[in-house]
Amino acid sequence: MSVSRPYGPVPAGHGRSGPATVRERLAADRTDTLARMAALGRDFDGIVAANALVAVDDEHDPEGGTTAFERAHVASLMEQAHGHLGELDEALQRLERGTYGQCEGCGSRIPPERLEIRPAATTCVSCAEPGRHRPRRPAH
Repeated sequence: MSVSRPYGPVPAGHGRSGPATVRERLAADRTDTLARMAALGRDFDGIVAANALVAVDDEHDPEGGTTAFERAHVASLMEQAHGHLGELDEALQRLERGTYGQCEGCGSRIPPERLEIRPAATTCVSCAEPGRHRPRRPAH
């Protein structure tokens, strides 16, 4: 049984989405995400180091935000980037299996325009709607 490749020809004006181009886009996004994670790690370390050098009274700081808030904010951004990295890795695996661009909800083809905007998307727009509960197709 052969698997149809959902990233086949794209009509003119819809961008290129062949497997090599998709792989390149995913790899570039992955590289950017790793760079963002490294920068956030440096920011986090800088906040911690600056806090160690100065006696900080976060509770009574008239300047506004606390260092605890800054740490939590950067940690949250790092967590989001880490999650996105996992989504990109899963998208690359789907590309290798030949299931990239196939909706995990209904099995239909995810429109190329959606994949251009969200290359790691796993569902079509209909299945991604909040409150939409479509049964997942069994994995093959």
